[in-house]
Amino acid sequence: MTILATARLLLRPWRESDKAPFAALNADPRVTATLAGSLTRAESDAFADRLAAHIAEHGWGLWAIEVKEGAPFIGYAGLSRPRFEAAFTPCVEIGWRLAFAHWGHGYATEAALAVKAFAFETLHLPEIVSFTTIGNTRSRAVMERIGLVYDPNGDFDHPSLGPDHPLRPHVLYRLKRPT
Repeated sequence: MTILATARLLLRPWRESDKAPFAALNADPRVTATLAGSLTRAESDAFADRLAAHIAEHGWGLWAIEVKEGAPFIGYAGLSRPRFEAAFTPCVEIGWRLAFAHWGHGYATEAALAVKAFAFETLHLPEIVSFTTIGNTRSRAVMERIGLVYDPNGDFDHPSLGPDHPLRPHVLYRLKRPT
């Protein structure tokens, strides 16, 4: 099972003990403000199970993040394949979601840099993408800090959100593997 380590973090497979803090994260309106909405405990647990199963099957995915000698679970970071169709799919997305208490410490950037290195150096992916709502400036800043470049021609309306949903317009960032 792949575990990624940084100076402060472990990106590791999911544990049963991650489910309660993950449910709290997914119910926090500060965390879900730029998402389609909060999740119930059952929805959050099912999501965690899907993430764990993907890692077990493929050896990579959206890993649980642990702060070494600190918090046993603060969120996730990793790679996924979007399940919707858009002009830029199929693709592999780099993404993250952290509990509000752990925002502003550089953890998302640190984790994302480790994931980016894994994507290019281990999986040899030709490109990774990331996307978010237009107003999610915090995630957009992480995307830029790890080297992704905004692709204004890639902006899209997220197909999983209704036509009148305020978060439907999304921006796309891309990064090709260095040659």
